[in-house]
Amino acid sequence: MDDEYFDALAKVRMERAAELLDDAKDMLSKGSYKSANNRYCRKIIERNHIRKEKEMTKNYRAELTGVFGDPVDENPTGVVEEAAFQAKNLNYRYLTIKVLPDDLEAAMASVRVLGMKGINLTMPHKVKVLPYLDELSEAAGIIGAVNTVIHRDGKLYGENTDGKGFVTALKNTGTTLIDKRVTVLGAGGAARAIAVECALNGAKHINIINRNEERGRELAALLNEKTKCPADFLVWEKGIRIPEDTEILINGTSAGFSPNVTEKPDIAYDSVTEKMCVCDVVFNPAETVFLSEVAKRGAKTVSGLGMLVQQAALNFTLWTGVEAPVEVMEEALRKEF
Repeated sequence: MDDEYFDALAKVRMERAAELLDDAKDMLSKGSYKSANNRYCRKIIERNHIRKEKEMTKNYRAELTGVFGDPVDENPTGVVEEAAFQAKNLNYRYLTIKVLPDDLEAAMASVRVLGMKGINLTMPHKVKVLPYLDELSEAAGIIGAVNTVIHRDGKLYGENTDGKGFVTALKNTGTTLIDKRVTVLGAGGAARAIAVECALNGAKHINIINRNEERGRELAALLNEKTKCPADFLVWEKGIRIPEDTEILINGTSAGFSPNVTEKPDIAYDSVTEKMCVCDVVFNPAETVFLSEVAKRGAKTVSGLGMLVQQAALNFTLWTGVEAPVEVMEEALRKEF
């Protein structure tokens, strides 16, 4: 709720309390009650005050958030956000809504009409939503895609929390991006967002490894043009060796995601060393075959679960202005898998 609402509510409470106090003083000053009755009178006034206060604070309208996508039925974000709302005692709801591509414009108009606090966007809307937004964050503008919209003062602000969630999860493990050499496997939506955020958070150099040469070169060119971090593209050939100077290796592909849990990126695993921190965006399962393989080489591993939780936590704070209960959110997500 807005600060103006709370200020007005506080003023009404103070005025009502003053009225009740004046009534009590008036009754007691008349001497029409004996001592026992005076105590009874005070209790009655106190109960009336509490009842009036409860009546003034009743609110049957929940603040709305949610996600637009197609398909969207298996998106678990609602479970995580709802757990956080409950933990913080917030009257918010998260709606999982199927929105077809042709209906996106009308759906975004509904965000304004319904006064929603914000919305998440998943495939196929992350790029197509851009014309319906008033402003973009720096990262979202560079990435060219939005997964989170914040509705504030009648305007729709676009943000991309995919990469930010990754950066926060990585930092929480004690690994920094500053002056690090990074190699990213893939150049799709998740890989693109992560690569941009790595560049914006101090990475020294980024390699993009991708099978589709056009898309891979485009991402490397984007980093070179829009950020201060130099980037190179490497064609993903069968059993490609990871550059030996890599300090952070990131799987930005869907290889290994349920139900294809036995899959793993096609790289030379003997080129992974104990000096590397290896991350996976796949969160289901949390412990992928990819991470198991690199762990055998002594590499530090970071699962995709932390990225997803931190992404959801950032969404929560952007919409509510309240610090997210990260542990509650992570527990809720783990229960889903």
